[in-house]
Amino acid sequence: MNHLFDTRTECYSLMSTMTIGDYISLIKDAHASKGGIKGQRDALKTTSAKRIRDRMVSDIRRGAVLPPVVLGAVVTQERFHDLSARIDSAKISEVMSEDELEQASIIDGMQRTTALMEAVDIDIEVARRSMRVEFWIAQKVDNLIYRMLVLNTGQVPWTLSRQLSVVYSPLLADIQKNVHGLGRIFTPDDPGRRIQSGEFGAEAIVELYIAFSLRKTSVDTKEALSDEFSRLDFVDNLSDAHFQELFYETLSAMVALDKSFSRFDSGKKSKFSKGRNIFDSQPARIGLIVALGQYIIGRPAMEREHDVKLQRIKEMTRQVRELCHKLDSLQVEEVGHFLKLDVLSEVLDKRVGQVGRYERSVFFEAFSVLIQEDFSVPSMEPCWRAN
Repeated sequence: MNHLFDTRTECYSLMSTMTIGDYISLIKDAHASKGGIKGQRDALKTTSAKRIRDRMVSDIRRGAVLPPVVLGAVVTQERFHDLSARIDSAKISEVMSEDELEQASIIDGMQRTTALMEAVDIDIEVARRSMRVEFWIAQKVDNLIYRMLVLNTGQVPWTLSRQLSVVYSPLLADIQKNVHGLGRIFTPDDPGRRIQSGEFGAEAIVELYIAFSLRKTSVDTKEALSDEFSRLDFVDNLSDAHFQELFYETLSAMVALDKSFSRFDSGKKSKFSKGRNIFDSQPARIGLIVALGQYIIGRPAMEREHDVKLQRIKEMTRQVRELCHKLDSLQVEEVGHFLKLDVLSEVLDKRVGQVGRYERSVFFEAFSVLIQEDFSVPSMEPCWRAN
């Protein structure tokens, strides 16, 4: 088994050969909890694309050898260092455990995999043929995301959220481990609804991850990312070894504010009757995360120096901690006076064409004011009225 070490992303690249049947079995097991591979990338539906897919299936049945499919896996630091002792083994199963293999995700070759599965469905003999599979083994999820985005740039567009869903589980596990105070994360396999502070949906967190990197409130994760400048910004941020830590600290700040705001409950039945209702709203989360992203990293195409980013994240964390300490020392009614939810309700209660975009703008401007005032305001009213 050939192997190389990528010093840029600190990943091992292992080139292995296995039967198509073993590969499909591995991938089906790895993605069983997500409903299999199909649907992770939008099917190519144009007439020409369908003809190309059919030709690929036909070629596979006739013995064609496809370019290697690339799988990625994140392992612990201890396991990563342990790999070097067994890296020369002839079989991938002797290098990686069964559990690690089953956690591998496709980072390049989704369409080829679909064609292979179709070919096996038509002709079971195809399953006995051999194919090449490349494994990228990383210690950190951001290195895997970086490698995936570089591999897929310039191909048939994926939505950015769809690309991140490929490394969905390790990304969310990393976030759960590193974000202070974060509660339950709801996923398609573990659904639920937010009933207390610190709880969020997995898709919402992935969208916050994208928004923080791009520093834009108008991120549409359901559309293909056709803006190459945005894609390059995303890749550039991931190339910064400290980007993940910046995001984790920023998300930790949002969780801390969410918990302090949530102390207030008016007991009424309205959209903003509780402090928790602020971050029940994705526009509010996006507004805060993007405002902090611009403060810490800088505006798109105006990125700050590394030392400045670290200084700003440190200062922001201190200011948020002080504000939360202040709110936690107040009586519940006083927290309500600080939040001014009646003002927020009035500001948002406007007839506008694009409600979501308007609300994101309101919250972005509001939290930008809070940041400009060093998180030291007598109440949130000047923030809510900033738009």
